Amino acid sequence: MKIVVSEIIWPIGIDLIKQKNWTVVYDPDLWTDNEKLLFELEDADALIVRNQTKVDAKMMETAKQLKVIGRLGVGLDNIDLKAASERKVPVIFAKNANATSVSEYVISAMLSSNRSLNSASENVKNGKWNRRRYTGNEIYGKTLGLIGVGEIGHRVAKHAHMLGLNVLGYDPFITPYEFSVMESGIELVKLQDILIHSNFISLHVPLTDKTRNLIDADLMSKMKSTTWIINTSRGGIVNEKDLYKALQNKTISGAFLDVLEIEPPEKDHPLLGLDNCMITPHIAGLTEESQNRTSRLVANELIGELEGKVSLCRVK
Repeated sequence: MKIVVSEIIWPIGIDLIKQKNWTVVYDPDLWTDNEKLLFELEDADALIVRNQTKVDAKMMETAKQLKVIGRLGVGLDNIDLKAASERKVPVIFAKNANATSVSEYVISAMLSSNRSLNSASENVKNGKWNRRRYTGNEIYGKTLGLIGVGEIGHRVAKHAHMLGLNVLGYDPFITPYEFSVMESGIELVKLQDILIHSNFISLHVPLTDKTRNLIDADLMSKMKSTTWIINTSRGGIVNEKDLYKALQNKTISGAFLDVLEIEPPEKDHPLLGLDNCMITPHIAGLTEESQNRTSRLVANELIGELEGKVSLCRVK
């Protein structure tokens, strides 16, 4: 068997595959050289990617021996699932492996929204002692609105309740009696109620034709002026031009963006110049713990698929 890994994977994943005495072609930058990647895929049995490798129909046509695709994460917008299905190539993903890390990022963003300890520390190191400037606000008693109530939303809600927040949720695919709602105390409401009542709005939906530009000027105009938007899902769900105007005009208080429509952004991207827009390099799900889990899970499930087992982490 020949396994091609085109993006970074933690060592445990490579070790597990090599224990089978299979050939592993691993280059974390292989996704940047399409010609070389296609060459390696000509006789490959499996491909493991993250979110940068664009696995389209042309690539799968080149990889005629391809038997399975592994995704080191949960987003699937970089993989042509229709083409994979037509070629009977199963796609497996790191189901729930980074959910805790993403949920902790959301909590960190809320805590940082009005009490930036880094900024306060920098103020002191610059010879100042501006206590009034860093008075901030509590998140206790505030309302968190979740758009998308899956596994990550469930974990965010459990953490948020421990900190004394009220949690609202909107998800047209979830019923009031499902585990993620009942066990985490989420109050399911209409999208309009999320917009009107939330102090924080956290996005947990995939990027599809229906969710692209979901958060636009119209929806932001319905939010509180004190609202913070937190996006750890996918760039493109928030309309970045509309967000820039809303932040500049103080229609809403601020935003934490871990994802952007184009990553990394151009140096002159307007959002980079706003003090009330915090942008991180797609790291919400990146912790040592989550990446060890992700790499182990995808490697094991990929091995199982190649040995004739049907993975529980197959994309349905």
